[in-house]
Amino acid sequence: MSAAAAPGTTTVREVRWQDLEQLADLETELFGAEAWSLASWWGELAGRPRREYLLAEDEGGVAGYAGLDHGGEVSDVMTIAVLPRARRTGLGRRLLEELVDRSVRAGAQRLLLEVREDNTAARALYAARGFELLQTRARYYPGGVDALVLALDLT
Repeated sequence: MSAAAAPGTTTVREVRWQDLEQLADLETELFGAEAWSLASWWGELAGRPRREYLLAEDEGGVAGYAGLDHGGEVSDVMTIAVLPRARRTGLGRRLLEELVDRSVRAGAQRLLLEVREDNTAARALYAARGFELLQTRARYYPGGVDALVLALDLT
């Protein structure tokens, strides 16, 4: 496990293989049956450089994480997660901005993501950043919840 950030600060760094077990555990806490397994995390990390994952740490340890898939003109947000203790601190916005910046640097013209229709906090974050609805996938998630595919123009 890595050292925690200094009091009152949050650092963002690349995910390392040593982080994967903790990330898999956090996934289960945050997403339950929809969580990525440890094997999934290993597969994601092995997808570098096309896949890129970030870890945010504060004085309490891991505070959040995020990831991208760079596919040329289009990048896809693979995940953004903020632990409950770090919510409403601007960390989600910071992670999203880092993904946007990295997508632009990679040459993407559009950034796509998928969000549960019932995730109002995430939807508000994405709308505030300028993401627009591209498509709805009806009853995509367990429990019959729709998935909203959102896009951000990066040009």
